[in-house]
Amino acid sequence: MNLLFALYGAACYAIFLATVVYSAAFVGNLPVPKAIDHGLPIGAAGEPLAVSLVVNVLLLGVFAIQHSVMARPAFKRWWSRIVPAAIERSTYVLLASAALILIFLQWRPIGGVVWDLSGSTAGSALVALSALGWGLVLVSTFQIDHFELFGVKQVWLRLTGRPAPVLQFRVPLFYRYVRHPIYLGFILAFWSAPLMTAGHLLFAGVTFAYILVGIWFEERDLIEHFGHRYRVYREQVGMLLPRRARRDDVDLRS
Repeated sequence: MNLLFALYGAACYAIFLATVVYSAAFVGNLPVPKAIDHGLPIGAAGEPLAVSLVVNVLLLGVFAIQHSVMARPAFKRWWSRIVPAAIERSTYVLLASAALILIFLQWRPIGGVVWDLSGSTAGSALVALSALGWGLVLVSTFQIDHFELFGVKQVWLRLTGRPAPVLQFRVPLFYRYVRHPIYLGFILAFWSAPLMTAGHLLFAGVTFAYILVGIWFEERDLIEHFGHRYRVYREQVGMLLPRRARRDDVDLRS
């Protein structure tokens, strides 16, 4: 059974990696079968704008609800009665990937140019900033515990018979300047578009709103778990805008 858990965790991680790579191509309008501004789902051609808007918002809502609800401690305690603890995180990652794949398949591109800086110096700078955002996301996951975050460590510990480490409170490099560098990376990646269409703006706006809501829930859980130490950290370090902590002994692991 432990080997099956390990194979399941590895498969979920592989699906997640492929999904994230496609996400970057989707948002960046790279040459993939379906991107944020081109390609239509079957049967969507010619549908009213209102329908496209509702469908897109619902798609983003499905991801937001799955991603937020399943991350809450109360849900995890209930869910762990059904799904073994070793693969709880891997299952979460798999379902999050499925929600993203649903967005890729059913997203309705919506025209209307908000700004077009393609081919200009400013446009190139936005492309670079978007790439920086994706890089920030990736590096920030490794500064906490990338493989635990995406369920690989849990199945490996189960396979090797080792106990899970105690959750520690620490602050790696990026987290000394901004409390949520992963979210900041996504914001940079989604908003730094040389061509901003109405559809892309909808995507960026709704995900930004979700990030703010997600941060509220996440920080509530962190305060419940770490108490005063997280309150001090929150006072000293910016949420999304960098602000250096005054005390180097503040420590966090999320």
